[in-house]
Amino acid sequence: MPLALLALAVGAFGIGTTEFVMMGLLPDVAVDLRVSIPTAGHLVSAYALGVVIGAPLLAAVTARMPRRTVLIALMALFVFGNALSALAPDENWLLAARFLSGLPHGAFFGVGAVVATSLVAPERKARSVSLMFLGLTVANVAGVPVATLVGQHLGWRAAFLGVSVIGLAAIGSLAMLLPRDHASGVSAGGGLRGELAALRSLPVWLALGTTVAGFGALFAAYSYIAPMLTAAAGYAEASVTLLLALFGVGATVGNLMGGRLADHSLRGTLFGGLVSLVVVLGLFPLLMESAWTAALAVTLLGMAAFATGSPLQLMVMEKASTAPSLASSANQAAFNLANAGGAWIGGLTLAAGFGVTSPAVAGAGLAVLGLGVAVVSYVVDVRRGLVVRPSGPGRLVASYVPRKSESESESESVVR
Repeated sequence: MPLALLALAVGAFGIGTTEFVMMGLLPDVAVDLRVSIPTAGHLVSAYALGVVIGAPLLAAVTARMPRRTVLIALMALFVFGNALSALAPDENWLLAARFLSGLPHGAFFGVGAVVATSLVAPERKARSVSLMFLGLTVANVAGVPVATLVGQHLGWRAAFLGVSVIGLAAIGSLAMLLPRDHASGVSAGGGLRGELAALRSLPVWLALGTTVAGFGALFAAYSYIAPMLTAAAGYAEASVTLLLALFGVGATVGNLMGGRLADHSLRGTLFGGLVSLVVVLGLFPLLMESAWTAALAVTLLGMAAFATGSPLQLMVMEKASTAPSLASSANQAAFNLANAGGAWIGGLTLAAGFGVTSPAVAGAGLAVLGLGVAVVSYVVDVRRGLVVRPSGPGRLVASYVPRKSESESESESVVR
């Protein structure tokens, strides 16, 4: 695999660290800024809002720029936002800084995924995306715990300064390792107009819907994993951090496994990951009855959920094959909508008094919904003229034959 993928992974590591470290530092931030913890929780929402707005917006306005330049500029904005977070004098400034830090998140992963696939042979596209996402999953294993410890011992501002340093390292890596691309940041899609045309595609919207439902299933359970582990499985609060690291290990393994399998069967890997997610979440109430099975459940949850990450990203890109940057970035916005929506649905089950493990059952229902949307997407592809032909041992490539009424951005879809 090209070394340039390492540069993308470094950037993903920094973004993953800053996204999740605020959860561990909320009490420290609340005390320092003299606000309540629920009020400090708005800082998490501000970042997510920045991702949702920034992902399609920045991808669209940079559509004609060289992708190497775009990625470096996005990381520069990331560094600036985290440095402002460290220097914020009050809650309002920190809210604005967190929003600013979230703006480049989705566009970086979206454009980065397009770059990653362009660096490798077609049969390694999903694996290249998974290697970029590796930085995100490793951040949950190492980056977030270390940054949290730094913040707790040296002050929360030191944690954000440390993340800024990671961002600077990512900029240096991107500048040294990414090849220069002098052409437009888009392919034959026609700049901003071509990128926007991708969002008129029903298959793209079905893929985005699969992302929202599938990862909403994850966050319905994961948002409330701490009370499940303490109240149901009997773990002490001090053990939760270690168990969350197990989730990161599972996510890392699932991400790499999903990327490798998706290069052989994109659709099969997606279906398999979603079915696994239904099973794991459905068994959560039983698995949470003892300490060791609860630890196993947390690990399996990370594996099942992140096995679908690379296939979903690649599917969106291929369904908008002539203008993938905006659609790819929109998929990152979909991940964050899943975060907010899944947490909300899981919270509803708790508020209704269904028990501490009920968010996992709600998550299983969302995973079933995601599987249903994926099946509908498959049926739509077949009805729109999918032609299957052999493409090497053990592989099938399906070329999409468009109807006359479809836009040029839907002229070809490659589905394994």
